[in-house]
Amino acid sequence: MMMSKTIFRRLGLAAMTGAALVMAGCAATPFRADVARFQTQLPAPQGQSFAIEANDPALQGGIEFGQYATLVAGELTRYGYRPAAPGEKADMVVRMDYGIDKGRERVVSSPGFGNPWYGGYYGRGFYSPPVIVRGPRGRRYIYGWRDPFMWGGFGPSWGYNDVESFTVYTSDLNLQISRAADGYRLFEGHAQAQSRDNDLTQIVPNLVEAMFTNFPGNSGERVRITVAPPEKK
Repeated sequence: MMMSKTIFRRLGLAAMTGAALVMAGCAATPFRADVARFQTQLPAPQGQSFAIEANDPALQGGIEFGQYATLVAGELTRYGYRPAAPGEKADMVVRMDYGIDKGRERVVSSPGFGNPWYGGYYGRGFYSPPVIVRGPRGRRYIYGWRDPFMWGGFGPSWGYNDVESFTVYTSDLNLQISRAADGYRLFEGHAQAQSRDNDLTQIVPNLVEAMFTNFPGNSGERVRITVAPPEKK
């Protein structure tokens, strides 16, 4: 009996230590976005000029839109294009829009130590297969390997089925580049991500960085791009 209590105390200490490490690492979670890009005859960068406009007229001229447009302009400049000078007719028109939905509630559950899925701390418990959760319209969402922090923490219910409810927001960034002379579409890009918060001031810069990673990409290819947290860039 004494040995059992000692083992349990050790397991509890190890588990709490693991939880602390996970919590400490949450702030450094990388941002992941699904990016699809299409192009026809996007010219090789040779200093062609561009102007950035909002797809939504309500955003045009806004301070927030201007901040995000500056990020896009910086990326295009880095690749060899240049912003049109005041009064200059641009070679290309870049239209962009961004947004985030109102969020969807997700409910997930996971068995605890008393469940046969778990083999104990030193068994297969912390490394069980991913949990598949049914979302809207029956779509399946796969959450990563089970860990106590994700599935309800180390409260009094540890060892039983844990249930967690949270809101997931879907954000997106759309970008179109057209030839100014005749409106011919040269490039289309779409970046989408899911997050636990809806702070566009943090999300849109990440979507822009994902959009321009290995720009312009392979036409028709959809890729998952990971953006490192600021402290790791």
